[in-house]
Amino acid sequence: MGFAFRIDRRSGVPNYVQIIQQVQQALRLGLLKPGDRLPTARAVVEATALNPNTVLKAYRELESQGLVETRRRHGTFVTGTLGASSADSPWRAELADVAARAAAEGAERADLAALFTDVLDDLYPPEESDALPHQQP
Repeated sequence: MGFAFRIDRRSGVPNYVQIIQQVQQALRLGLLKPGDRLPTARAVVEATALNPNTVLKAYRELESQGLVETRRRHGTFVTGTLGASSADSPWRAELADVAARAAAEGAERADLAALFTDVLDDLYPPEESDALPHQQP
């Protein structure tokens, strides 16, 4: 199987959340489809040196989201989909062109990510339930 998890221990994002996000992104891009088998928890542990409970927690959360199903002795399989994008979408090519031009002019990855997130936030304002509660100083 070609799908593998990449864990960034410096990101500040919990490891199990990184697994969930990577599966969700792969589903959105069409890299994973219903019927595809995720790596076994054991294989993920061996490849990433994560605690088995971390991997199982991520898989349970994906299952509760209706995206995967664990079949005893057979593995964990994709059952759901997300989005309608694909890795060969014309939008991807256009975004890659913009990113390449920005990088050529000295923009860093974090700069582009922040800028793109800002544009998305303008186009798709978060729902009230997505917003963090205001904290008093």
